[in-house]
Amino acid sequence: MVFSSLVFLCIFLPIVFLGHTILPGIRAKNAMLLLASLVFYAYGEPVYVVLMIASALCNYLFALWIERFQDQKKWIVSVAVILNLALLVIFKYAGFLTESVNTMFGTGFPVPDIRLPIGISFFTFQAMSYVIDVYRGANKAQKNFGKVLLYISFFPQLIAGPIVKYHDVEQEIEHRTQSADGVARGIRRFIAGLSKKVLISNVMGMTADALFGAAAGTLGAATAWVGALSYLFQIYFDFSGYSLMAIGMGKMLGFEFPQNFNYPYISKSMTEFWRRWHITLGSWFREYVYIPLGGNRVSKPRMYFNIFIVWAATGFWHGASWNFVLWGLFFFVFLVLEKTFLLKYLEKSHVFSHIYVCFFLVLSWALFAITDFSQLGIFLERLFSFSSGSDWMYYLRNYLVTFLLAIFCSIPLVEKLYNKIKKIAFVNLLILAVILIVSIAYLVDATYNPFLYFRF
Repeated sequence: MVFSSLVFLCIFLPIVFLGHTILPGIRAKNAMLLLASLVFYAYGEPVYVVLMIASALCNYLFALWIERFQDQKKWIVSVAVILNLALLVIFKYAGFLTESVNTMFGTGFPVPDIRLPIGISFFTFQAMSYVIDVYRGANKAQKNFGKVLLYISFFPQLIAGPIVKYHDVEQEIEHRTQSADGVARGIRRFIAGLSKKVLISNVMGMTADALFGAAAGTLGAATAWVGALSYLFQIYFDFSGYSLMAIGMGKMLGFEFPQNFNYPYISKSMTEFWRRWHITLGSWFREYVYIPLGGNRVSKPRMYFNIFIVWAATGFWHGASWNFVLWGLFFFVFLVLEKTFLLKYLEKSHVFSHIYVCFFLVLSWALFAITDFSQLGIFLERLFSFSSGSDWMYYLRNYLVTFLLAIFCSIPLVEKLYNKIKKIAFVNLLILAVILIVSIAYLVDATYNPFLYFRF
């Protein structure tokens, strides 16, 4: 699914949209969306679609039991959370944990080779939030299993978010309308997300892969920075592009998904960055981990411990490798420093704060991208070396336009300009048509289409 998923999605969506539009009644529409979602997931995971259905069924039953057995609901929700986390541990972390134990203790346990189900972290977190919200009384347990399965398996945001809570879409699952304005806004967002992915992320990804895949010791400092900056733009436009496509697909079908990105690279602090980057994941950890641990309503040492737990978990959520844990703890250090004293100085700055954020974000994404610590150490050393080299000129000559486009599209100016232009209907339609045609042309011609966040 990694190679052809984007092509498949562009063919699949119009068929689903047409079927959803012409079918009468919400029950028929929901049944069609559920079938489409299962087909979409089975296209990439023909075996693990059964795992996803089983996960949804278990959480559906746990929610019913919580509502029925109120005096036992703490035990029930605890078992539900443990089983959901066990699902992640078995399918996402079993090999990593076994390897780590063998390395630390010299044991020889066989390392399980389990293929990672696409999007397991996303649908597991959505399932957990549903059960926990029923426990808290935030929403009632849904009696219809099909509606719970639709919520967990809904294809637009199933495999890469945004993470949606059940009470956010409960009313839309029960009854919704497709308006011409909603469809138009959905199409605009889908085209914008597609262009981000195809025209910027894919191009930046080829550069990042070439340079990260090269022997780090052969890179000059300038070339290493080109590679690091390429990845910084690749991951942003890859993930924000898919999130925007998912939001657009939802709007076309009558659903409102939460915003997931809000120009994070204009942030003046790491605290602000994490209010703008992967907003739904940050909200999930805040609501279901940080606040239950006590949040900031405790002593400072305990508050810092709570932040440590959240960011170690955030890093671990992203992948079964120690570099992801260190990536999470990297942000933990900066967030604690900012909360302690640094934030008040950053908020007063107009230049230094942006330099500070951009500089350390580049380092953080290098830590995120390179799983081999020896290679990571060499790559970071090359970033700060004074070695000569001219390879960077080749990449700059070939990708300068894309770099400039990435910078321009990373700031709100592009949206402000478009909001003025789109008032002229003909110009708006022409711009969208050109972007769509160019994106499809690049998509058909390209051999590089992987979504980075499918692996999470």
